[in-house]
Amino acid sequence: MVHFHSMNIEDALKTLQSSVKGLDDSEARARLERYGPNELRREKRASPFRIFAEQFKEILIIILLAATLLSFLVGETVDALVILAIVFACAILGFTQEYRTEKSLEALKQMTAPTATVIRNGREVRIDSRDIVPGDVILIKTGDKISADARIREEFNLKIDEAPLTGESTPVKKHVKLVAEDASVMDRANIAWSGTTVTYGHGKAAVFSTGMETEFGKIARIIQATTEEETPLENRLEHVGKWLGISCIAVCAIVAGLSILRGHPILEMVIWGVSLAVAAVPEALPAVVTGALTIGVQRMSKRNAIVRRLPAVETLGCTTAICADKTGTLTKGEMTVRTIYLNDMFIDVTGTGYMPKGEFLHDGETAKDERIVVLAQIGLLCNDAQLKPQSNAWTLIGDPTEGALVALASKAGLDQDRLRDEHHRVGEVPFSSKRKRMTTIHST
Repeated sequence: MVHFHSMNIEDALKTLQSSVKGLDDSEARARLERYGPNELRREKRASPFRIFAEQFKEILIIILLAATLLSFLVGETVDALVILAIVFACAILGFTQEYRTEKSLEALKQMTAPTATVIRNGREVRIDSRDIVPGDVILIKTGDKISADARIREEFNLKIDEAPLTGESTPVKKHVKLVAEDASVMDRANIAWSGTTVTYGHGKAAVFSTGMETEFGKIARIIQATTEEETPLENRLEHVGKWLGISCIAVCAIVAGLSILRGHPILEMVIWGVSLAVAAVPEALPAVVTGALTIGVQRMSKRNAIVRRLPAVETLGCTTAICADKTGTLTKGEMTVRTIYLNDMFIDVTGTGYMPKGEFLHDGETAKDERIVVLAQIGLLCNDAQLKPQSNAWTLIGDPTEGALVALASKAGLDQDRLRDEHHRVGEVPFSSKRKRMTTIHST
């Protein structure tokens, strides 16, 4: 096994049969054929027919179908059609909701399909992340989602959020120095891991693992090996349906048997027993359960939560306690400028999160000091973060602290894109713990 974290970058590129100029197009195509696309193996998506057929596997539905068949056999056509209509109404309702959810999940995958910038033939090109192969040299910058495991070749104050992989609550400072061969994943600070996000700085890295061979791919392989368990509601309905069926058959058999012993005609008692069985089955129960779960799914969707299977809503409702570690993973991860100290004045800033709405107040009145705008402009230009509108919220690309400064500039009436275009960055001295500041130089 090759340990790229304990290997200098020149040896790593040599092992990968690549160079600082990256791969040429023909070699990249050959490696794509050899290693396959850079994506996690997807579970086989259920067909519409399978989704519809699975609506009939519930024990109560099976009992109702049996009751329908018996009703037809004894001539109770109206009862049979009513029961059948209820069964199909439940099946269509469940199928519609789960099929729409499958479509929504597929749409989300398409929306989140990432791209990456790589060096091919010595030139920077933008490609789909699935086309990245081992040996590619990728360019990474603030806001990028790393598409493959890569050995960092150069970095400029590069920090990466590795919480999805390691659970580390704060961004990890990356470097190009060698790391001990037996170092854990968390300690390999010269590696950019697939699935993590760049929060600060920029750099270049040489890809050595893609797809299912990445650390995320190994986790995905373990998850795909687990079996799907039934929800508490499914277990209870199965239990109710089983005992209901057994009890119904037993009672009907006893009643019919006793009646036959008392001299009633056998055929009449069989018909009477079947009628009793049909009457004992709660035809409305599956419809009520499906309807209630559908309402729950729709309410969850209004809160931007997609539930794949109807019974999963009830599982969430059974939750009595949520355990979280001390890293504060339940927080929103947003920062907001609340107060500015400027020229011996404390200026309050209203508004929350990254919404560009707020006022500047001094002693309860609107502050009209033009130096606030100058301060906000400095905070915006000496900044690598971006705020992008998405639905009814704003999405941050970059560091939360810098995002708060971008939001502050918006509240001061500054347009981030226009201002950065007008004052193009021509130089940069990255933040360091020694200087305790970041410096940028801009054209006027």
